[in-house]
Formats: sequence, structure tokens, C-alpha cells
Amino acid sequence: MPLYLNDEQTMLRDTARDFVADAAPVRHLRELRDSKNPDGFSRDLWKQFAEMGFTGILIGEDQGGLGLGHVEAGVVLEEIGRNLTPSPFLATAVAAVEALKGSAQAERRFPGILSGETIAALALDEGAKFRDTVGLKAERSGNGFKLTGTKQFVTHGHVADFLIVSARTAGAAADAEGVTLFAIDKGAAGLSAEAERLADSSVAARLTLEGVEVDADAVIGEVDGGRGLLDRLLAAGRAGASAELLGVGAGAMDMTVGYLKERKQFGVTIGSFQALQHRAAHLYSELEVARAAVLKAQQLLDAADPKADEAVPVAKAMSSLATALSVQEGVQMHGGIGMTDEYDIGFYMKRHRVLAEMFGDANYHADKLARAAGY
Repeated sequence: MPLYLNDEQTMLRDTARDFVADAAPVRHLRELRDSKNPDGFSRDLWKQFAEMGFTGILIGEDQGGLGLGHVEAGVVLEEIGRNLTPSPFLATAVAAVEALKGSAQAERRFPGILSGETIAALALDEGAKFRDTVGLKAERSGNGFKLTGTKQFVTHGHVADFLIVSARTAGAAADAEGVTLFAIDKGAAGLSAEAERLADSSVAARLTLEGVEVDADAVIGEVDGGRGLLDRLLAAGRAGASAELLGVGAGAMDMTVGYLKERKQFGVTIGSFQALQHRAAHLYSELEVARAAVLKAQQLLDAADPKADEAVPVAKAMSSLATALSVQEGVQMHGGIGMTDEYDIGFYMKRHRVLAEMFGDANYHADKLARAAGY
């Protein structure tokens, strides 16, 4: 598989780039933050995403979607990252859709996602860092289940129309088996959400489930057999987050290079200084290597290749590290003003910190790969 976009994917990239840059540039994020928007994103913009067909990229044509793949979803996510656009696209149109494919829930949930009316949230994390453990209890109750426990860092969890919740139906928290995924509607009795604004001005929620009762229809897939679905959801989310990270890194680099071409010291632009040129070239190289890793992971996911199990963690780790370099160099090369709220470069650093932690940070994935190799 060639590590570049084909003609159709390039056309999609150009369309997404123009649309997102026009409809939701960085000032859109600033406006949402300054107005203390309680949702953390624009519902009108989400409907525009649906009108563009973006929300149906991973939904099959037989169900009203575009029937495309993770490469195409990544194309849109990179532009979202480049413009720091607050959007439920990653959680809803990528990760949630991937988890619901082939399940009885798909017929119920996909029409709302396609129309831009439905928001999904992923209730997976239970601690300060992402881990593979699932401790939230789901106990048999009548014809369904009763869920008890807490989840953290649930992006848009306070306003989502439904939640995908990972729960323990058998075994201990660290066991691979005994996991079940549930789709729970908002407003369920016993479900409460405490919204908190994260470093990048996005809004996530701490969820408390106190005996939330659901019927058997809420189960996604099979009882006790949700680990495979969870892994599929996470793979899609990690590949998507990697693409968005690339966009954040590229956006920060573009802003920094533009500043190097304009800022003058001693009567010349600072971009003419060889030391800064070397740093900019190094940054470009790191981002391009990460871009290749991300595209490879997306292609392997689309091909349902088992090698994706290794490629996706590599992509998430490499995109996190390359973007960390981009935002750090961006702030440093801007000098003192890079630390001020007046300049947008700081927003890129904050968004990187949130995305880098999402679905596991670089250290988590390095450890995962090492353990898989027998270390």
C-alpha cells in the first residue's frame, strides 16, 4: 500500500480543508471558550458536518453513509486538528460508529448520527490514566442489567444523546474477558454527570452510575464478549486521535514557520538564522515520519489486517511525540509572546496535551508494544 493519498482522498482533503478553515478556524474555539459555551462545541457546526456527509464516512452505503474508511476519516480529523475545531466527530462518527457496526443498535443510532442530530460519548476511563482495566459493575437484574460505578474524562458526556459504557459482567477488573459494552440513553435514572472544562477548553464529564437499569437491548454485541468490540472501538479512536494530532502538529508548525518569516531581529527575519532553520527542518522530518505511521495504521485497519494491532499503537505514540515537539518548538520560537493568550500557539499546546492522553499516552503504547514482543 503506497503511503500517500489517492486522487479521491486528496479531493476529500481539499474539501475538508476549505470547509473547516472557513467554518471553524481557531477563533471559533476562542469564541466558544470566551463565551463559556456549556456544550464545548457548536451543534450548528455538527449539523454542517452532517450536510457535508462527514458524519457518515464510516457508515455503509446500505445504511445511508458514504461507506469509506479510516483513511478518509483521518483526512477530516487532520483538518479538525489543524484548526483546533471542537467537534464530537472523533467520538461519535469514528469510535462509536465502529463499535456499533453490525449490532442491533446500529439501525437505531446511525440515522441520528447521519443527520447531525445525535451525539455519542465514550465512557471508558476509570482512573487518572487510561488503562485496560474495566471495573464498573453490570449485574443481572430482571430481563436486563443494573450498572454501578464511575467513569472519568467522558468527552461531551454531559450532553451526549447516548453513552457507550464498558462494564464488567464477569471476572475481575484486570481480566481480558467478562467485559460487555452497553449503549445507555441520556437521562437514564441513576445516571449523573459532572461537567469539567479541560486544559484545551473542551468539556468532559465525570459520570456516576448508581444502579442504572437497562434492558437486554442495550447490550452491544454479546454479554461477556465485549473485549473484541472494545478493542475495535479503541483502535478506531486511536487512529483517529493520531490523525487529529498530526493536524495539531502541522497547524502549529505552519504558524511557527509563518512567524519565523515575519519576526525580525537585528534588521533581518529570524527565519534566516541557521540554527532555527535546522530546528524547523528537524520538526518537519519528525512530523512526516509520524504521518507515514498514521497512514499505514489507517490502511491496515481498512484492510482488516492483523498487523494493525501493532501499527495503531505505533501511530498513536509517534504522532503524540512528533506533535509534542511541534508545539514546544512553536512556543519557544515565538519567544515570550508564545506564552500569552493573545497568540494562538498556546492553544495548540493545550490541545496536544488532551489528545496525547486520550486512549493511552505514548508511554502506555510503548509498554503495550514491548509486552507484545515478549519484554
